[in-house]
Amino acid sequence: MAWAGMGYAPRTLLEELVRSKVVDVFLTTLTGRTIRFQCVTEPDAAQRTLLARVDLTLPSCLGQPWWADAAPEMS
Repeated sequence: MAWAGMGYAPRTLLEELVRSKVVDVFLTTLTGRTIRFQCVTEPDAAQRTLLARVDLTLPSCLGQPWWADAAPEMS
């Protein structure tokens, strides 16, 4: 990773990326079924810079959407 200008400390990259979040999104259809998506939050400016330097991209969603039994209760 020295070529990215970060020395040999992958910890810097990991500390930045650990702030990324995966969010469960539940959508209820008109028929009453619930579709569940797992989405990744958008990286901030510092994360985008580091990702660009190491030529990585984060996915916007993980896997395929699937039918959930019911939407979770929000408390």
